[in-house]
Amino acid sequence: MTTALRITLNGDPHDLAEPLTIAKLLATLDIDPRGVAVEHNLIIVKRGGFDSTLVQSGDQVEIVNFVGGG
Repeated sequence: MTTALRITLNGDPHDLAEPLTIAKLLATLDIDPRGVAVEHNLIIVKRGGFDSTLVQSGDQVEIVNFVGGG
């Protein structure tokens, strides 16, 4: 039996089945990584770090979508 890992995602509790990289987290949320900025535990993660930054229980993740306008 596995227990879900709880993170804080955009200020709300969110459960994961296992630790995931930011890239995999975005994929499970159906979010295009090209259009977002991600903060992991108060540190902005560059897009090149999405595949290597691991999200684990207790972590805080903020995902911000870029919005165009004029």
